[in-house]
Formats: sequence, structure tokens, C-alpha cells
Amino acid sequence: MRRLVLLRHAKTESHAPSGADIDRRLDPRGLEDAAAIGRWMTEQRCRLGHVLVSTAVRARQTWDIIAPLLGEVPIEVTHLRELYLAEPTDILRAIRETGGTDARCLMVVGHNPGLHELGLVLSGSGNDDALRHLAGNLPTSGLLVIDFEIEDWGDVAFRQGRLMQFVSPKLLRQTSDD
Repeated sequence: MRRLVLLRHAKTESHAPSGADIDRRLDPRGLEDAAAIGRWMTEQRCRLGHVLVSTAVRARQTWDIIAPLLGEVPIEVTHLRELYLAEPTDILRAIRETGGTDARCLMVVGHNPGLHELGLVLSGSGNDDALRHLAGNLPTSGLLVIDFEIEDWGDVAFRQGRLMQFVSPKLLRQTSDD
């Protein structure tokens, strides 16, 4: 079995000082939300083997906040320019090309609409609540956990995943308020 975690970057400033979209940074809420998702991942004992991160500042900042919260376990990290505003097929290609790694759990930190659309087309079944949330949107700092009954990342295919969890800072706040 292989587990795929898709994480949309946290909330950002409207415009980067440079004027370039790729340089947009996290805003104060984004900093808090990324930490909340990182704490949730720690509570869930998430054991990542490999992480693919878009080279956009906001994606790198999101990962940089989460990484130290996950503990001392070494995690292979690859920064990929091709994940910046990527189409679902481009993200899927990046996932499949990690097939040579031994990682049982792979995380992608990237952008919408590509991550949301990829989550939709990969999830052939899963948790009803998670599927319902995913049908709407993947918000900033939104995280999907999708399991595949495969032995190689090269075998990830549309509709073959089981959506196990849909997590967002808003849902975490609602849960803690109950």
C-alpha cells in the first residue's frame, strides 16, 4: 500500500513585493494555519518518506513550518518548479516519477486548482464526509490523505485511490469547538 498526502499551501498575501506571483508569501493567518496542519499531522503520527514541494515561496514556507513539527525522522524533500500552478496530469507525472524511492508515504505541497482536481480524479472511493468536503473545494492549508493498493508510485491511477481524510484549518477549529 502507498499513501499520498496532498497539501495546498497556506493563505498568502495578495501581492508579493516583487510583483511576481511565485514570490507571494504567507500572511499571518497562513502562518497559523500551516502550524495547525503540522500539529494535526504530528497528532496523527504521519510518517512521510518523501515530500515534493513547489518552488513557489508560499509552498516552501508552508513546508518549512510543518517539517520541524514532524520530529527528527529524516524526510527526503524535492523542490520542483514544475509543481508551480501545475495541471493535475503534471502533478501525477511528478508522483509517478518518484517510483524509484522507497517512500510508502509521499506528500505533495502545491497549488489549486491542480491539487483539488487531482484529488477529485484520484479518489474512486473513500470516507463519505471527506468526499463531500472534497467535492466543494480544497481550501488553503487543505490536506487530503489518499491510499492506493499499489506497490510502486508509477502505478498511481485515476479513480484507484481511497480518500481517507480531508482536513482543513476550518474543520480543525470546528472540531476543537465541539
